[in-house]
Amino acid sequence: MKISLAAWSLHRMYFARETDLLGMVEACGDLGITGFELVNTFFPSPQYLYLRYLKQRAEERGVELLLIMCDAEGDLGDAEREKRLLAARNHRKWVDIAAVLGCHAIRCNVRGDESDPDAMRERAAEGFGNLLDYADGTGVDILIENHGGLSSDPSWLCSLIDLVKSPHLGTLPDFGNFPAEVDRYDAVAKLMPYAKAVSAKCYDFGSDGAETAIDFPRMMDIVKAAGYSGYVGIEYEGERLPEREGIVAAKALLERLI
Repeated sequence: MKISLAAWSLHRMYFARETDLLGMVEACGDLGITGFELVNTFFPSPQYLYLRYLKQRAEERGVELLLIMCDAEGDLGDAEREKRLLAARNHRKWVDIAAVLGCHAIRCNVRGDESDPDAMRERAAEGFGNLLDYADGTGVDILIENHGGLSSDPSWLCSLIDLVKSPHLGTLPDFGNFPAEVDRYDAVAKLMPYAKAVSAKCYDFGSDGAETAIDFPRMMDIVKAAGYSGYVGIEYEGERLPEREGIVAAKALLERLI
C-alpha cells in the first residue's frame, strides 16, 4: 500500500487563501506523499488548459492524481426522478475531468429522502446506474463514501452496490463518518470488500504518535485482511495541530502500519 493525501486535509488553509490545489500538490511532493485526492469545489477552473497544467505540475513532483471527491452536484437518490437524473448529469463533467487528469475514480455522495431506505435504495440505484452508463469506457470508477445518513449504514450501502451490480461501482471506506451507535471497525470490515480507495480519517495524536480517537492498528489490520493494496489517503480533520503538522503525524503513523 501507498500513502496519499486528501485535499480536505488542508481545507482550513484553503479557505484562509493560504494554499490552492497547485499548492497542495507541492505539499505532497515536499512531504514525500505520492498520491493526491482532489475536491471538486477547490477547482478554480475546470478548463482544459488548467487541468493539463495541474497534471503537469503533479507529474513534475512525482505525485499521482488519484480521484476527485464530488460535492454540491445534486442528490443521486432524490425522490424526484428528474432531480436524481439531473444530479447524474451534473456529475458527468467530473468523470470527464477525472479522465483528463488520469484519476481512476470520482467519489460521490448518496443523498435523498431517507424515510424509506428500501425506496431510496431503488432510487439511488437508478441515479448511480445512469452515471455509470456515462462513465463506461472512460476508465473512471464511481465510488460511494460513508458520508452521513444511510451511506453510513454499511449494510444498506453494501446492498445498494449489490443491487447495481457494476464492477465500476465501489466504496471509499472512511475510518470516521459513522454515528455513535455504529461500530466503526465492523462497518469498515463490511465495506472493504467493495473498496477502491480508503480514507484514513484522523483528528489528533498522542505523545506516542497514536491516533487518539481511532485504533489505527486495528483499522489497518482490517484493510490488510481484505486484500486491499491501493492507496490509503490521509484525511486530517483535527483542530489542535496545524494542518501540515497533522498530516506529518498521520503519515508517520501510517508508515509504521503499512
